[in-house]
This record gives sequence, structure tokens and C-alpha cells, in this order.
Amino acid sequence: MYSMQAAMAVPLGQAGQQSGTCDVSCPVVICLLGNFLLLKAGRVVMLRGGSKTESLLCQLGLHHARSIPRNTLWPSSDSVLASQSLNSLIYSLHKLVGDAISGTPLVLHADGHYRLNMEAGIRVDVACFDTYADAGERHARAGNLSAAAEAYAQAIRLYRGDLYGSTDVQGVVERERLRARYLSLLARLADYHYAQQDYGTCLDYTALLLTKDACREDAHRLAMRCYVRQGERAQALRQYRLCQDVLRAEFDVAPEPATTALFNQVRLDPGSI
Repeated sequence: MYSMQAAMAVPLGQAGQQSGTCDVSCPVVICLLGNFLLLKAGRVVMLRGGSKTESLLCQLGLHHARSIPRNTLWPSSDSVLASQSLNSLIYSLHKLVGDAISGTPLVLHADGHYRLNMEAGIRVDVACFDTYADAGERHARAGNLSAAAEAYAQAIRLYRGDLYGSTDVQGVVERERLRARYLSLLARLADYHYAQQDYGTCLDYTALLLTKDACREDAHRLAMRCYVRQGERAQALRQYRLCQDVLRAEFDVAPEPATTALFNQVRLDPGSI
């Protein structure tokens, strides 16, 4: 094993005492956003890439909220042999990390169905991401925008990349759901910091959003406004040209009227922005 800090570009969230959230203090964390990681007490457990153990944890982690039938986890015409092989793999995995959860089972199984023992303190970053995002949305509905932004930022820190490994239809749908939610959180954070007149942080979030989706005209427009507010009119005009070039290259279309109108406003009357 080696330290989680050396393996991850950003830390797991800081509010790990909240139920359902991730923190380095959690005994076992399965990370599926970006590259696969299995963490034991904050340290990475080395597994061979593409191994059956990794595949098992990916499937259990993706379906963390429900039990999965054995034939989904381990397809085989010989159900007895398949069950024996699967149980042997689970036993080996428990020997690897079970001491972090006081010897309780890592995987529970009954009537041919298997699930992660979430009650033992196991966390999955996908679930934690949704927990933080849901909390942010509750705060936003209640009008507590600063708490909403804090929760959104916790979710963003967990998103090291798109969902790992799943190639079936359900996995692809889940990957796109998570990616769309991530982009939405970035946009909300950018809007929040613009409203706070924190233009530098707003630009950080718009830049991150545009690295994931360069065709987001709302992000281009927000960046243009930030540059004008910072007295960088020329950079705002360059941002429009970048938006124009990206849209032409990707879709062979011109920017939306709202984007062009903002460009003309920057060009002719920047003080009105």
C-alpha cells in the first residue's frame, strides 16, 4: 500500500463524520470516479488492474444501494462452482481489508444475492458525490447559498474523472448522469462566486467546466463577464473568439445570439456589464 495523498490529485471530502460521506478516516472507500482505487484507512490497497477483484468491487460499488444476483456478478452455467469461486474471492478480499471494519463482512450475501456491507462503514465515492450534491440542493432550496456552495465544492473534489470501467448500458447511463451532474455543479459554483464578486474563483470554475465541455456557451459568457469586471476587456474579447472557434470546429455553427450580443456589449460598452 502507499498513501492516498500520493495517488489522488485532490483529497476526499472533509466532512466525513456526516453519514454517507467520504473521508480519509473512513475504514474502507471504493473509488470509481476516475481511475479505480480501493482505500483502507486512507491508504491505497494495490490490486492488479483488470483483476476479478477489481471487477467485483466495481460492480458492487456501482450498485451499492441494492443487492445483486450472483449470476450478474459471476455468470456461469454451473451455479455451484460459480458460487464457490465468488465466495472464495470475497473471502480473499475480506482478508485484505476486513481488519479495517473490525472483522465484519465486507460483502453480505443471502439467497444468491450480494451487496456491500455499507453499515460497517464502507463508502463508495459515487454515493458520496451524490450525498454532497443532494445536500447542496437542499441548502439551495432553503436559501442558504453559502452552505450549498460548500456542499457542491465537496462533491467536486470527489469527482476525479468519469465513472470507471462500466461498459454495459446501465453503466454508460450512470456515467453520463454523473458527468452531467458534475457539470451542473461546476456551473452553479461559478454563478455563486460571480454573484459574490469573487471573479478569480468564478474563472477557475468556468475554466474547469470548459475543459470538460468546451461548447458550454453559458460558461464562455460568464468568463467574458468576469474578465470585464477585472478590467481585462481584451481577454473577454478573446474568450468570445475561442467560443466561436470551438463551435465552428465541433458543430459548424455560430455562437448563440446571447453570446454575440455580449461580445458586442464588451466591444462597445464594457462599462454596462
